[in-house]
Amino acid sequence: MDLKTSYMGLNLSNPLVPGASPLTADVESCKQLEDAGAAALVLPSLFQEQIMHESEELSRRMLEGTESFPEALTYFPNFEEGFIGPESYLEHIRKVKEAVDIPVIASLNGITTGGWVDYSQLMVQAGADAIELNIYFLATGTEMTSGAIETIYSSILQETKLAMKKPIAVKIGPYFSALANMAKRLDDDGADAIVLFNRFYQPDIDLETLEVKPDLVMSTQYANRTSLRWIAILRGQIGASLAASQGIHTHEDVLKMIMAGADITQMTGSLLTNGNSYLSTVLENLTRWMEEKEYESLEQMKGCLCMKSVADPAAFERANYMKTLYSW
Repeated sequence: MDLKTSYMGLNLSNPLVPGASPLTADVESCKQLEDAGAAALVLPSLFQEQIMHESEELSRRMLEGTESFPEALTYFPNFEEGFIGPESYLEHIRKVKEAVDIPVIASLNGITTGGWVDYSQLMVQAGADAIELNIYFLATGTEMTSGAIETIYSSILQETKLAMKKPIAVKIGPYFSALANMAKRLDDDGADAIVLFNRFYQPDIDLETLEVKPDLVMSTQYANRTSLRWIAILRGQIGASLAASQGIHTHEDVLKMIMAGADITQMTGSLLTNGNSYLSTVLENLTRWMEEKEYESLEQMKGCLCMKSVADPAAFERANYMKTLYSW
């Protein structure tokens, strides 16, 4: 069975790629995922705030003891204790690249343009085969327009493109007024892949402490419906590769995404819940299903049920909404 697929120019043995999570933050775990059948790995994100903190911390330490007399050697800044910054992330890339033979995709998470995107070049120098830009911007100001938000995304991509020559994927959320147009704009700006979608975790309120607190709830299979719909819509309309994220739990989820037009599927929650070896189960079930249905390759089914291929394209548009309401 030929499960090979191409993702932003990377030739992969299959469409199963563990997404950014604690599982890829450990070298031994990365090796286990490769042994289980992972075709590539997306490392956890390096956040813009971490890089800014490193810069501020460096400035603070360089100023330590500036008012002291020259003989006070103990006032020299101590860089060995408590100074863990983005350099450790670059070292992690190096170690993972030495440990595995599959492509390693580094991840940058930020909300503005600026010097932080220069780290993409450092990531490539450390061995990353590609970069995933995980852009998370929440427009809370009433003066911020949708056009301004789209320009932020475009600017970050363009600036990162200038800093490196490796493939770049852009991971976006589903909350654009004209998502198809935004995807086309990113495609025109040089995105080699678009990852659909970023999961924006929502805060909760603790009624005992009266504080806002983070709350992590694992995604369900239903969460992949938004990704499925938009991948099916975008397939054939843009040249960038398409990656499905959110709610990928079984081989059936993978198959649906491939038929909609995805080039790869990113799995996270299901692996965190079931363990790294679960990836091999999904791969085995995927192969078995394709054999039973007499498919010879993954490419044979890719995009066969995208909006441009189905007999009723309206099934991905407003007609689906109407039919669902009346189907109860």
